[in-house]
Amino acid sequence: VQLQASGGGLVQAGGSLRLSCAASGRASSNYDMGWFRQAPGKEREFVAAISRGGDSTYYTDSVKGRFTISRDNAKNTMYLQMNSLKPEDTAVYYCAASSTVISGLSRRWSRNYDYWGQGTQVTVSS
Repeated sequence: VQLQASGGGLVQAGGSLRLSCAASGRASSNYDMGWFRQAPGKEREFVAAISRGGDSTYYTDSVKGRFTISRDNAKNTMYLQMNSLKPEDTAVYYCAASSTVISGLSRRWSRNYDYWGQGTQVTVSS
């Protein structure tokens, strides 16, 4: 499967953005998926994950209550709605997919994802 992330941009603190991750080559319903981000000079970190059926979601603590992960398998697309953005959310955001079922804390680890999109820049100004 190939993943294409889009929707990044420049927004003021407190604003919102919606990221999309379009899957092609194979139906997205075959994959658990997630979002990661990498800020300049920092390691890539987990943001959110969603099960292949969309019935289970998981977030890192710093985005709970502000970000919502969702997916539309009919459109082979995953989303990340980001509200109340903060300058510390500034990063390149990557979408990822896992062909094997992952659950619990395993969803946090990038090594458990087989496929990656190219990333989309999100910049939040103060």
